[in-house]
Amino acid sequence: MIPSLPTNRSLQRIYQGYIALFFIFLMLPLIVVAVFAFNDSLFPSLPWNGFTLSWFIGTTEPEIGIFNDRELTDGIGVSIMVAIAVTVCSIALATTNAFLFERFDFRFKGFCYVLLLLPLVIPGVILGVSILLMSSTIANGIEDSIGWDIEWMRPGLILVVLGQFAFITTICTLVIAARLRKFDISLEEAALNLGATKLEAVFTITLPFLRPALIGAGIIAFLMSFENFNTTLMLVGSDAPLTIAMFDRLREGSTPVINAVSLLLMVASGLLAMASIWFSSKSAKTD
Repeated sequence: MIPSLPTNRSLQRIYQGYIALFFIFLMLPLIVVAVFAFNDSLFPSLPWNGFTLSWFIGTTEPEIGIFNDRELTDGIGVSIMVAIAVTVCSIALATTNAFLFERFDFRFKGFCYVLLLLPLVIPGVILGVSILLMSSTIANGIEDSIGWDIEWMRPGLILVVLGQFAFITTICTLVIAARLRKFDISLEEAALNLGATKLEAVFTITLPFLRPALIGAGIIAFLMSFENFNTTLMLVGSDAPLTIAMFDRLREGSTPVINAVSLLLMVASGLLAMASIWFSSKSAKTD
């Protein structure tokens, strides 16, 4: 609906009701998960047996809280480690990609841009399987020919980082390139005229201008990596990130500790999303 155009009051109420139902549809599952994180029961569902914090801080069986559950805390540590590696690599390559596509003209530029976007339309499972088959084939070929067993090309954290990096870099590139497109290149030219080198001009003028986009892209990359499941499931080895550990726990039949983990993830994701919005609004004011 267009606010500037007069509309029928009944249609306006129907539209408002639709918006309300849409947000209820989005929020209700999250609210249910959050509420049952405090349920004094061995099952993450009805009936409600009373309020408890055991699923956060419990120390005795069977009510082991998230902060005392070694498997889940190890999963959180692995997920953070993978997310940091993916974020650093993605931001570095995405910044290079943004300069390449925004500042230079070269043959097959359009085709290369399509290839850049391709990981976004490939299902995560297919991407993970493709990387796994390629790396395993190469590793098996090397082992059969010269007897070297290249462990990092087997399922494990390195392949998880590479699999997530393959599509998260594309998203970071789009975010950074959109910011770089707004940059007034005459500012760099002025710095060059004042005696700065090209590299000095980029680091002292261009990169500070890109800082909000770099921070925003970094937050997006971290969240997408930390919460990724499809690609990670195909490439993981013995060290399971949190999403895989939660999946294994659910298959076995879990306690509300999974609800507690989910609540913590929702809070952390919300705080990071708010930080990203804050940086975006701050950059919009400075433009």
